[in-house]
Amino acid sequence: MAKKPKLTRTKSGVVYRGERFPGVNKPKRAPASSKKKMRVLAKEGDKMRVIEFGAKGYGHNYSAGARANFKARHNCKTATSKLTARYWACKKLWAGPGGSKKSPPKGSRRK
Repeated sequence: MAKKPKLTRTKSGVVYRGERFPGVNKPKRAPASSKKKMRVLAKEGDKMRVIEFGAKGYGHNYSAGARANFKARHNCKTATSKLTARYWACKKLWAGPGGSKKSPPKGSRRK
């Protein structure tokens, strides 16, 4: 029989393997040492896993066209497993209408 993962509940969320999360299936910013933008403690049924997702190189998703291209490229309509980075990127980073009022990152500004 497999061992249950060590999960401790606190007032501010949960602690899993020494790392604090706001809760199960609730994304948070990844630490600066990580190569990814966000991190989530994902749970689906009996399985629990830490998922890292999102490219740090992209500063902000400011274009509705960019969102549409991402959703088509990654087939976001079929992303149903919470244990995949694709699900979390589609749900957290690329969901919504887009068209933010923020300026694009310095590297991608048009001249």
